[in-house]
Amino acid sequence: MDDRRTAEKRILLIIGGGIAAYKGLELIRLLRKRGLLVRCILTRAGKEFVTPLSLASLSGDKVYEDIFSLTDESEMGHIELSRYADLLVVVPATADLIAKMASGAANDLASTALLATDKPVLIAPAMNVRMFQHPATQRNLARLQTDGVTVVGPGDGEMACGEFGPGRMAEPVEILAAVERMLGHAHTPRPLTGKRVVVTSGPTVEPIDPVRFLSNRSSGKQGHAIAAAAAAAGADVVLVSGPVAILDPPGVTTLHVESAVGMLTSVEAALPADVAIFCAAVADWRVEPAWQKLKKAAGGTPQLSLIENPDILATIAHHARRPKLVIGFAAETEKLVEYAQAKLARKGCDMIVANDVGGTAGVMGGERNTVHLVTKEGVEDWPTLDKAQVAERLVSRIAALLAAPKA
Repeated sequence: MDDRRTAEKRILLIIGGGIAAYKGLELIRLLRKRGLLVRCILTRAGKEFVTPLSLASLSGDKVYEDIFSLTDESEMGHIELSRYADLLVVVPATADLIAKMASGAANDLASTALLATDKPVLIAPAMNVRMFQHPATQRNLARLQTDGVTVVGPGDGEMACGEFGPGRMAEPVEILAAVERMLGHAHTPRPLTGKRVVVTSGPTVEPIDPVRFLSNRSSGKQGHAIAAAAAAAGADVVLVSGPVAILDPPGVTTLHVESAVGMLTSVEAALPADVAIFCAAVADWRVEPAWQKLKKAAGGTPQLSLIENPDILATIAHHARRPKLVIGFAAETEKLVEYAQAKLARKGCDMIVANDVGGTAGVMGGERNTVHLVTKEGVEDWPTLDKAQVAERLVSRIAALLAAPKA
């Protein structure tokens, strides 16, 4: 091993056997982009979900699988492998792997490396909600935390089995943030250090009466991913979120609101900021809510008198404490770029991130997004990416714009 490699921080990534193993591929990409060296152990069960070739291609290093491999043991024994890294990361940490770690079992390469290491360990649990909530799993997790193992996640969400609840593995950008915290950020410059970023996310809810409301299908996944990516880049992040069914991102100050008026109030309170990113799907209208539940009556359908909500993006774009960069989102079902360009001119912001939210696009509530960056200089079309990748790419663009000398 050459001097350049030994001078860099090294991660030993253990891939467990669960459907969330595919997120390990994105995590490797993020770790490598941060300048970290990654070496992988692939469990037998993990091999059912990802291939050694995909891990080796992304990590640029050999993948280890078998504790009884004569070649692997001669090149790097399992004890040496366990001490190779500055940090061991288990993704996904299945119920089986967690149980092995808690009991001190060592019957395969992954569990042997974990038992033999004297380095810090980070795990990202992922499993069915009932398995996660089982007293044995909770007891094992408590034992590991007592032993000094760091746990990131899991979050609440829909799982591959169709159930909903805690057990969904943390997103790669969340795991990356945890890795960086454990390594003390010494290995890589963080381009938004010292910057303050305000992000809005999710829908707003406008009450009609005590039980009904006007809203939309926004899940908050894209806005929350942007907030997490900005925090991972070193920013002091304030996330103003409407009602969503996902967890607050780690390392972020989250303010929970319901209405458009409440969101604007919270955004103004979070100023001054260097950047404001308005990803929330704010309801355009509200009504004067009834104090009692509206009832069906023989007289026909009640008439709702719509009141236009405040324009949060335009208000902040023309605010006395306007951030240096103000970025809006345009969710459209037709004439996407044309409408985004008109919105850019009308709102007075610096950039519009346009995305098609038509019925076949699957953006609202989905995991992927296809966006177009619209500025005064032109339109940049991005490929379809995971929302975490969109967030990371947008944050990289923001960091470059902030670093650029003034025209």
